[in-house]
Amino acid sequence: MTRQLYTFFRSSTSYRMRIALAYKRLGYEPHYISLPKMQHREAVYRDLNPQGLVPLLVEDEQPLIQSLAIIEYLDEVYPEPGLMPKDPQERAYVRAFSQIIGCDIHPLNNVRVLKRLQSQFGASEDATNEWYRHWIAEGLGGLEEYVLQQRRSGQFALGNAVTMADVCLVPQIFNARRFGCELGKYSKLNDIFDNCMKLPAFTETQPNTQPDAF
Repeated sequence: MTRQLYTFFRSSTSYRMRIALAYKRLGYEPHYISLPKMQHREAVYRDLNPQGLVPLLVEDEQPLIQSLAIIEYLDEVYPEPGLMPKDPQERAYVRAFSQIIGCDIHPLNNVRVLKRLQSQFGASEDATNEWYRHWIAEGLGGLEEYVLQQRRSGQFALGNAVTMADVCLVPQIFNARRFGCELGKYSKLNDIFDNCMKLPAFTETQPNTQPDAF
């Protein structure tokens, strides 16, 4: 079995993959793709991932893209320790939690979107940061209310076991902190984040620990 991960230290989706692989104790050969240097747009990389995005996981020469899809793949092929619950309603909850981040928050604040705001519409740095903070507040506010409404959380997003929901939450909180977002009102999400950061799978894979961060 060969496994290679194409990653960028500051990419929240790459951080998701590093957490998931570490939690499942799955080794891999890292390949560091610099987004500022546009290495993700080079032909040799796009031959592997036509989208030209990170992360990319190659397992036994089969390229796998899109972090949520890869995490569910890993859970099906390597079910222990699990990241997806077996109960259908709990699974739907974990997917919804993850997709609020992966589909409703992250895409609006992706670096390529922020750069487009500046290059096409002349948004200043202050305006770009305000855009970022607005969508973080809207997204995390709704997520906090959803978690409280569902009453399924414990130490983590679902009870006391780590799931894909936690794998998605932690990198998003990291990014929000980097952009100076006010996060104090999301007490439940902050509790989940703090509990996650007690685990090696989350701490040992965080952005500032990665070789390409230096």
